[in-house]
Amino acid sequence: MKKVLGFIEKWFEWILWESRIIVLLAVITSIISAIVLTIFGTLDIYYSMKDIMDAFSDKEAFYEIYVKLLGSVVSAMDLYLIATVLLIFGIGLYELFISRIDHVEDDKKSSGILKIHNLDQLKEKLLKVIHVVLVVYFFKYAIKLNYTTILDLLYLAIAILLISASVYLTNKK
Repeated sequence: MKKVLGFIEKWFEWILWESRIIVLLAVITSIISAIVLTIFGTLDIYYSMKDIMDAFSDKEAFYEIYVKLLGSVVSAMDLYLIATVLLIFGIGLYELFISRIDHVEDDKKSSGILKIHNLDQLKEKLLKVIHVVLVVYFFKYAIKLNYTTILDLLYLAIAILLISASVYLTNKK
């Protein structure tokens, strides 16, 4: 009886251990999503650059297209940062649940941002990039707003002060 229970226990533990492979689905979809977002961000800038080339011939439309280009560049930056979050997430999950990536450890030129040895490191790296994404997202909407009163500018200044404080507190050791 003990032999049978021992066999069942080993078999069950093997199944539990191998079930970590399901994380590969999250890794693959994260990397694919990062690639797609990078392509969309690049296309966004490309089409905006085409518009601004057309604006050089029309002085009145120049400012309008300039603001549109600025918004597109900020949107693309936002997409690139979210792609970075997905890339770090995918690589981190792979390192934590599947296998170490030997190339990351051997690469002398690497900044070390993709070296993830535990869940706390992954969370810390993701939080830093997500924080930057939120700042860029705020910037994207701050550009689009119409500031008509002094109170609007005061709210903008307070928001910038709060963002600066959060960046300071996040980076404070």
